[in-house]
Amino acid sequence: MNISFLGLFNYWVVIILMMTGFYVVIAQGNLVKKLIGLGLFQASVFILYISIGKISNGSPPIIIEDVSIYSNPLPHVLILTAIVVGVATMAVGLGLIIRIKESYGTIEEDLIHKKDLEVEKDLEKEIKNELD
Repeated sequence: MNISFLGLFNYWVVIILMMTGFYVVIAQGNLVKKLIGLGLFQASVFILYISIGKISNGSPPIIIEDVSIYSNPLPHVLILTAIVVGVATMAVGLGLIIRIKESYGTIEEDLIHKKDLEVEKDLEKEIKNELD
């Protein structure tokens, strides 16, 4: 069985997109960039499932004479549903980022953690003063 590089092109695209999205999620501190990285990762999964669902020389699953190889439409249908869910999830994520920006004044992860620690220390000081 001789499989060439071009025969696996779609899988290489999946790997590159997946690793790029994963890197963006891990390496970036900006929440919007993290969300874009998740979108890239998600797109790579969509491409993977669509690639798996296609069979060379496969026919649509309609019973016709002289056709014995059929492509499974289920992965394509599931990906349509996943795209809709992904768009809705992205919208919720962007809405949360807007609320975080309003509350903290930033969308940088490090600054948000820093502000949380400052608030936590202030609360500990207040509790300690009340107990004394």
